[in-house]
Amino acid sequence: MKAKIKNSIVGTALAALLFAGCSDILDETPRNIYEPGFFKTEQGVIGGLTGLYESLRRVYGQPYYYNACETGTDEYTYGSQADQNFKSADLSIQGSIPDADNSRFDVIWNSAYSAINSASAIIDNATNAGMSAALIAEAQFFRAFYYFQLVQAFGGVPLDLGGGELMANTTPTRVSTRNTVPEVYKAIFTDLTTAIDNLPEAPRLTGGVTKNTARLVLAKAYLTFGWWLENPNGIPTYPECDRTGLDGHDKAWYFQEAYNVSLTAINTPGVYGLQPTFYDVHLWSNDRNKEIMLYADHTEESAVYSESNVIGWDGGEAQNQAVWMVTWYFQNVQSSVTPGSWAGFNTFHRTVRAGQKFSRMWSRMAVPVSVFETIFKPEDKTTDSRFDATFVTTYPATYQYSGAPFTELYNANYLPVKPGETAITFMTTDEDPGNIDYSNGTYKSNMGLGFLPDRADYVVSLGKISRTVFPGLWKLGIARAGTDYNDDKVASTRPFNILKFSEFYFIAAEAAVKGATGSMSARQLINVIRERAGKWTYSVIDEAAKVQDKSAEMAAATPADITINYILDERGREYFGDGFRWFDLARTQKWEEYAGTYKISTVVGQEPEVVPRFIEKYMYLRPIPTSQLNALEGDEAYKDAYQNPGYN
Repeated sequence: MKAKIKNSIVGTALAALLFAGCSDILDETPRNIYEPGFFKTEQGVIGGLTGLYESLRRVYGQPYYYNACETGTDEYTYGSQADQNFKSADLSIQGSIPDADNSRFDVIWNSAYSAINSASAIIDNATNAGMSAALIAEAQFFRAFYYFQLVQAFGGVPLDLGGGELMANTTPTRVSTRNTVPEVYKAIFTDLTTAIDNLPEAPRLTGGVTKNTARLVLAKAYLTFGWWLENPNGIPTYPECDRTGLDGHDKAWYFQEAYNVSLTAINTPGVYGLQPTFYDVHLWSNDRNKEIMLYADHTEESAVYSESNVIGWDGGEAQNQAVWMVTWYFQNVQSSVTPGSWAGFNTFHRTVRAGQKFSRMWSRMAVPVSVFETIFKPEDKTTDSRFDATFVTTYPATYQYSGAPFTELYNANYLPVKPGETAITFMTTDEDPGNIDYSNGTYKSNMGLGFLPDRADYVVSLGKISRTVFPGLWKLGIARAGTDYNDDKVASTRPFNILKFSEFYFIAAEAAVKGATGSMSARQLINVIRERAGKWTYSVIDEAAKVQDKSAEMAAATPADITINYILDERGREYFGDGFRWFDLARTQKWEEYAGTYKISTVVGQEPEVVPRFIEKYMYLRPIPTSQLNALEGDEAYKDAYQNPGYN
């Protein structure tokens, strides 16, 4: 959408909501009450759709939801600055687990129902007023999209918000009944298949939804429902119901349909497609590229269109702050201003002018050591570009932005480091010579970093990272075109990516492993992605051009027998830190297998410890938020019956 859709109708039906995430919703005086006639005009429909796109900002890039989707998986644990939101999500502290009061999946619950109600209002009234089927299809997409997020997280959820099943509600109500999982999926499939029929091939506006956007969500929904029917590990569902497919279809039918829909999109990509390299997908100056099919948009150009402050601190609830959570306090690292004796000065000045490596730090989440043993293996680093274009593992000095008068500082071994020269390096375990000195007795990095003889840069082995010191996440890094910004606290003005064209290959491959057949095998599909990962045009580590084609090597290394675990490993390499991981592990019921333990050092430089997590089967369904339960009219027994089992 860039700056082409203005948020002129913010939440036209927000006050018409059954569930608002605020226990005093019934006492509030609504400012923008939905009137039946509003969505009977094209202006009203366009305004309502604008509100649906805007709603994405309240979920994607929102730090607590990002935490809920990543912390507690094999990708992230809690960091040194974590509060209870992050520690409980990790499930590694006995007696501290997410419950109805602190599970941050409340972010999706609260935002989704507002959007669903608005979408239903558009569908109900625009249809009666003879509005364009293509416009109505956008609302159908969003209703299905949000219901799909809800059913994955919570199980069966209400289809009736008070106005009738899949009907808009204009009067707050305190009565609610949860539908079963198959009933919710039926609504999802119906909306998406209708949307595919009526949406255009190309978006109405930049960032708008299309036939293939709807196909991607439909394919993923078919795949997820197929897994739900199979239920290989006996995960409970709620409300309790038979695991029976719709219209007599079995799990094999849904896997096949996930494959078929994905291949249709792959063969008729329209305006979408893969970027030539993995680096190109995530480079900030290439945002909104053809691989990204849906994003929560932000812009450097305007605080209004970004819904966040683009020049200063605190821009409201729609800010994109996800990358803050996974950035360590590298600014505290020091060098000396004099050679031969220690006089500390900060090596880095955190500013958005410094580039994509230098996001604001918060350290609420940390990368475990085990990520670099299982997902990103050391031996793959020189062939697979995804390690290079995912993490920040080299940090060039940026003290020049502070206005300091120094032309060089003195780092490890009192060797000089000029602006732009590498001051910190994270080394893979095969690069670690085994004699890194972390004592900080002479060269006081101020963060416990190590050094090696004759090297100016501080060094840290990826096999000995901690909750305080760990690689940053380059792919989400904050960067700006402007040169006049100097406030590191500004949230990211980059869009947060939600759906990617590359997912079609993974969905089809996963469906093929589950028995689906067609023109491409699981190995062929995965190799499209792996071959792309072997193509380099730039090295983030070296900050220099790197023209290299290792695609043949990548393809040759792909096993003949593709398994679900191999697909999950590949998804980890492709989508690390994108907010996908919990959904992937929950769908395949591999959460405990993949994330039941992790390794991390208590202090950087020490041997890592194995940390167990307490993952129970009931946790595959997230708790209904307390705010929702408080809004219901009924006794404790009624509310207990409404809550997912295990959280009462």
